[in-house]
Amino acid sequence: MPRAPAREAATVAPATGTRDIRLDFFRGLAMFIILAAHTPRNFVTSWIPARWGFSDATEIFVFCSGMASAIAFGRTFDRAGWRLGSARVGYRVWQVYWAHLGLFFAVATLMAAIDHFGDFDKVYIGSLNLWKFFADPGPQLVGLFTLTYVPNYFDILPMYMVILVMMPLMMALSRVSVWAVFAVMAVIWLFAQRSVLDALGMIDLHLGFPAEPWSDRKWFFNPFGWQLVFFTGFALMRGWIPKPPVNKALIALALVIVLANVPLSHIGMREFGFDWARDWRIANSGLLNKSDFGILRYVHFLSLAYLCWAAAGDGGARLRTVGRGIAAQTWGGLLAMILKVGQQSLAVFVFSMFLARLSGFVMDQIGRNTWNMTLANIIGFAALVVVAYAVSWFKAQPWRAAR
Repeated sequence: MPRAPAREAATVAPATGTRDIRLDFFRGLAMFIILAAHTPRNFVTSWIPARWGFSDATEIFVFCSGMASAIAFGRTFDRAGWRLGSARVGYRVWQVYWAHLGLFFAVATLMAAIDHFGDFDKVYIGSLNLWKFFADPGPQLVGLFTLTYVPNYFDILPMYMVILVMMPLMMALSRVSVWAVFAVMAVIWLFAQRSVLDALGMIDLHLGFPAEPWSDRKWFFNPFGWQLVFFTGFALMRGWIPKPPVNKALIALALVIVLANVPLSHIGMREFGFDWARDWRIANSGLLNKSDFGILRYVHFLSLAYLCWAAAGDGGARLRTVGRGIAAQTWGGLLAMILKVGQQSLAVFVFSMFLARLSGFVMDQIGRNTWNMTLANIIGFAALVVVAYAVSWFKAQPWRAAR
């Protein structure tokens, strides 16, 4: 490798050395939103951020995961070299792979147990379209372990795994030039856009993975599209992209973009009666496609992220100083819990996906109204906090200190 690029890589390494609480705070918020969004017929989902614009909590999760990966894995690449850095990434992929399989079997077993022991109005394995799996489990087990069978509810972790596998490539390219990283990110994203390739007559070149052997459906979360937002967060934390200044012009621009999304959002159509927005969304569906990560989702998310980043203050200073007296103490406790959830996002995410289906089943039996659904959300959020603290306790291995 030439010496100059190596020096360039070394100069950005310190950017991964400190952890900004804004990272854990917003990733923690995303975990709560994801639980609410995956709980069936939860009225809270009518008001989550996704209903106000094109992007949603998935972008928060993926973007913050990119930033966290720059901290966790970037330092290993810098300290131990590319080979051992890649090995550590591979170990993380291995962990996520088994988390994915564990989540599937836990949720599938829950749905099957409900159908087996209960006599309900609906078949719960059908609520996740698991008919094929239970009707003919042999081929589907092979597909599940080879990631060629990925049901819609279980597609976030496979997407995350593929993006992690791309990381050693990006780190190798960064030793040549960070511009090479950005070019590859852009090209991969472009070939993930079905609408663009279809318009160019190049749809056969579309990058994506098959989700099931009996149809042409592909993974809902296309990792080749979603890598754009992941590696944007990664590049910001690595220092490949300079920290944007906080000034009135950029704040105004970001605010205009976010507000311009409202008439085109679900809230705009539902609450403000902008029926014309429905036709616009259909005509421009490729620009905001969630599966392939359309460009307008990216623009909206970066604008919203910039506003939140600026509002939180340098290093999250304003997050630490909300209110005074009892209000400050109360907020301090809430902040600590949100940060803990953000720090243990993988374990919390897996648990939340299981809890969402269990909560949905319970609410089916007792009926949904504003009060008991609110209570169910509060209990669910509290459970995420408990899981986060429990996982943190186990990771600390307190028995070693006791010994």
